[in-house]
Amino acid sequence: MADPDNNHQIEWYEPKFRGIIELDNCNIPKSVNKLFKSNVFECKLDTCFEKVMRCCAEREETWISEELIEIYCELHKMGYAHSFETWYNGELVGGLYGVALHRIFFGESMFHKKTNASKVAMAYLIETLQENNFLVIDTQYLTDHLKQFGAKEVSKNTFSQILNDCIK
Repeated sequence: MADPDNNHQIEWYEPKFRGIIELDNCNIPKSVNKLFKSNVFECKLDTCFEKVMRCCAEREETWISEELIEIYCELHKMGYAHSFETWYNGELVGGLYGVALHRIFFGESMFHKKTNASKVAMAYLIETLQENNFLVIDTQYLTDHLKQFGAKEVSKNTFSQILNDCIK
């Protein structure tokens, strides 16, 4: 993460507890699933990766620096970083991005410009990862938004074990 209090210097964070979503034990809320299946939003993968990152960075304080955008865009070109996008009437209104490695997806950030757009992007992410035999989404931190999808907190040691299982 780029530290906004330290001239956006990139630093490594390893919290004592981490948020995860186990894909064999997750939950897409009924209202979100209904909206996802209704095709009110058009879901797309990797059509505007950099734009998704820039939308995620549009807030008062952000850890997403220009240097990180460049790095993640390179990871995207290499096939590791992906964006899951929601569109409404031809306009990007929500999405998220992260890094896929073996059978784990490291979620980095999400945004919405229309109500429920990021939730539908999350449903799209979950469905796509399940179809491709992923095991876990690393959400980094646990939020109320993510809890509704079955996110839970695990210790650093447990996360290390999960990570090893996903990379085998």
